[in-house]
Amino acid sequence: MLTIDPKEVSIGKMHGYLLGAVAPRPIAFASTVDKEGNVNLSPFSFFNCFSANPPILVFSPARRVRDNTTKHTYENVLEVPEVVINIVNYSMVEQMSLASTEYDKGVDEFIKSGLTPMRSEQIKPPRVGESPVAFECKVIEVKPLGKEGGAGNLIICEVVLAHIKDDILDENAIIDPFRLDAVARMGGNWYCRAHGDAIFEIPKPITTLGIGVDQMPEQIRNSMVLTGNNLGRLGNIEALPSGEEVAAFASDKEVDTIISGSSNVEVGLHKLAQKYLEKGDITTAWKVLLQDPAIKI
Repeated sequence: MLTIDPKEVSIGKMHGYLLGAVAPRPIAFASTVDKEGNVNLSPFSFFNCFSANPPILVFSPARRVRDNTTKHTYENVLEVPEVVINIVNYSMVEQMSLASTEYDKGVDEFIKSGLTPMRSEQIKPPRVGESPVAFECKVIEVKPLGKEGGAGNLIICEVVLAHIKDDILDENAIIDPFRLDAVARMGGNWYCRAHGDAIFEIPKPITTLGIGVDQMPEQIRNSMVLTGNNLGRLGNIEALPSGEEVAAFASDKEVDTIISGSSNVEVGLHKLAQKYLEKGDITTAWKVLLQDPAIKI
């Protein structure tokens, strides 16, 4: 394993390791204005949501590593403490990338990128018309994290108005991740797309109190078939199926074939349980696993 002391590598190299490992990162496509009204549009992947009440978003235009200069977005919010944080999806990712070009101060990246400025309702900076979601924000604090190249500047923003396009909402007016088609930043020149098989669902262990991996029979915990993800899903069940439920499932055709004809019953049952887990059927997976004669419940 490579072990790195940040004090013993260059800032650029540490920056690369951080961005390569802390990924994917959502993108704040930030539109701001200076005191003369000049518009700036620039993306930042040091970004996330930190509170819902009040609704707080935070992003960080870091000081440039090469020459320790600050970015126009940072300078603008000090002059006019307002920003629109536009969310980026796949249909606009190339234009977003073009807007990250370091044009001279006063150059309008809306024009350079071909994106459409839309008048905001409560703040001065315009929002991006192509963005699926745009948050009009007041900047409530700017917190520098250092004075040298590479140091971040946390821009803490309170959302005062949100704009969400109808075509990314489902029938319950909830954002559908498939319709959103969001993109996120990886290391180097790499991005990722939240689309297709890249989007998957895991039941949240909030309303349930799972038994945990530690409460599983040893044969299951130490399985040569089940993965860590499989064990995590199995551990999210509140209670194991009863003896009666397990006994009733013994007549299942696939289980019977494994018990009566397999040279390695444990492996066969674990592979079958894994198939049920891949379908999201945790209860049946447990009924399969507990058919193992070596397990007593």
